[in-house]
Amino acid sequence: MKAIVETDFKFPKQTEKYVGKVRDVYTIDDKYLVMLVSDRISAFDVVLPEGVPFKGQVLNQIAAKFLDATADIVPNWKIAVPDPMVTVGRKCEPFKVEMVIRGYLAGHAWREYKAGKREICGEVMPDGMVENQKFERPIVTPTTKAAAGHDEDISKEELIARGIVSKEDYEQLEKYTRAIYQRGTEIASQMGLILVDTKYEFGKIGDQIILMDEVHTPDSSRYFYSEGYEERLAKGEKQRQLSKEFFREWLMANGFQGQEGQQIPEMTPEVVNGITDRYIELYEHITGDKFEKVDYSLERIQKNVEECLKNL
Repeated sequence: MKAIVETDFKFPKQTEKYVGKVRDVYTIDDKYLVMLVSDRISAFDVVLPEGVPFKGQVLNQIAAKFLDATADIVPNWKIAVPDPMVTVGRKCEPFKVEMVIRGYLAGHAWREYKAGKREICGEVMPDGMVENQKFERPIVTPTTKAAAGHDEDISKEELIARGIVSKEDYEQLEKYTRAIYQRGTEIASQMGLILVDTKYEFGKIGDQIILMDEVHTPDSSRYFYSEGYEERLAKGEKQRQLSKEFFREWLMANGFQGQEGQQIPEMTPEVVNGITDRYIELYEHITGDKFEKVDYSLERIQKNVEECLKNL
């Protein structure tokens, strides 16, 4: 199994190429984006040296499904999915903020809580909570979108004061965030899963706010299995989860948390295959569909995208 970790396409009317942690984004005619979801994997804002076969396909197909499933709540950037690893959509002016919403005290929020903090991004977390406990009401904890390095937690008030987003836009972003999370929670519940927390990215075309990028994928979201959740919570046991957190935990257990001087642990073929299996497992659970593996082929991607671009 080969992983696609690097691409260098030259599409008709291509004006720009941007390489993110996981995505290669090609701008077409300054109006459209060709977003290829590579098999790169990142954690703690570091891109790891080994790619994970089929990860890009999993992320792209889940995101496409959830963009369609939330299109009645907020317009989104997607036009077509010409290839299992590629979405073609409208180019937006992105907001420099990631809208993170947390229904449960887990991951980063739990690490902050355990360290004694009772406030995150201006949201108060009550005393006496335990790891993975449900909040009375989901909390919205935005982060700045760093071009490089670590994203930073930031409060609504500070975002507005610093002019990163206007008050009017922020309030609309928060409404959309809560509504999309509610929809994702309902869909996950039907599949025997809990959508623990997730993040959304938005942009604008003219005055219209548009949902961009990925939605409810294991890279942007954390899922628990519903079955056994309450029992595990009561016993203080770890939850069975489907998200990238299992990979972060593996890295931390092997002494890596993205800090200077830390050595990235070796990603053996067994480790990589295990990560592939977990991504496919999540795909099948969250979509209810059987995952169909598509072979590594840069030629196929080029052909499929060029066909799509002809019809724009």
